[in-house]
Amino acid sequence: MVQQENICAETLQTAEEPRRKISARKRKTPAFLRNWSLYLLLLPTTVYLLIFCYVPILGSVVAFKDYNAFLGIWNSPWAASGGFQHFINFVTMPNFWNILGNTLVLSIASIIFNTILPVIFALFVNELRWDWSKKTVQVISYAPYFISTVVVVGMLFSFSSIETGVINKIITLFGGDPVNVMESKGAFAAVYVISGLWQGLGWWSIVYFGALSNVDKELHEAAVLDGAGRFRRIWHINLPTILPMVIIMFIMSIGNMLNVGFEKVYLMQTSGNLETSEIISTYVYRVSMLANVPQYSYATAIGLFNSFINIILLVIANVISKRVSETSLW
Repeated sequence: MVQQENICAETLQTAEEPRRKISARKRKTPAFLRNWSLYLLLLPTTVYLLIFCYVPILGSVVAFKDYNAFLGIWNSPWAASGGFQHFINFVTMPNFWNILGNTLVLSIASIIFNTILPVIFALFVNELRWDWSKKTVQVISYAPYFISTVVVVGMLFSFSSIETGVINKIITLFGGDPVNVMESKGAFAAVYVISGLWQGLGWWSIVYFGALSNVDKELHEAAVLDGAGRFRRIWHINLPTILPMVIIMFIMSIGNMLNVGFEKVYLMQTSGNLETSEIISTYVYRVSMLANVPQYSYATAIGLFNSFINIILLVIANVISKRVSETSLW
């Protein structure tokens, strides 16, 4: 019996030796070679990012030069003041503060309303008792997001028309005088934010609907047994569940504070509202693409200035959020 056990043990050791050798070889093999198939899947995305996201960064050197198309980027002479002349020109131009102020007004108003209202919308739609009504409201609220920005702006001009617009028809019906809303510089920010909410409210709330679907029903059942009403349960159960997601979305919005949507603002601009509708992105378009003598270096410097401020705001918002709520992007 003892001999048979020894023979069995030797046989097992002999059979396990190749496996041990293979596992030892795997441990010695670099992780890159062991997981080559996964890295192969990442290759197309990596190439795309390198070509379209990282290589163009080299072109930012134009902001520090007096770009000449015949000389090229690298042979063009450096700008005055150590290459920072275009930045100085932008900061010291007469309407700098007006453009920056318009950008901040539109951006801050959009961030506040686009962060708070989708959360409220998601919380209340989540409380609908019938699934069919909840799905119906969600589909109706999603639909405007798929309407083109050009169409939305066209609808705004049509609704606010002095002769045939619905808005002025209602105003005159109650004895008021017709108002050309799209030509009013005081109404531009309100029209921009409200139309943006109508178009994107349902879409922005999708993330919060997904987070609310993970709320433990037992928490609500226990709260009901303790006598908590619906608003108490929303405040103490649902809201804390989606709060980390709200903070993340808010931080990302802060990082894009100066990147107000160019297309919609440009399409909404008229001679009457230009004083309050001119923002950084539309100004860059005017001095680079619409100017008789395009100022590519100047426009690139403005864009670089814009990105630099966004990065600073993003880092500040992330640090504050991490200290206050322990939720952050990194």
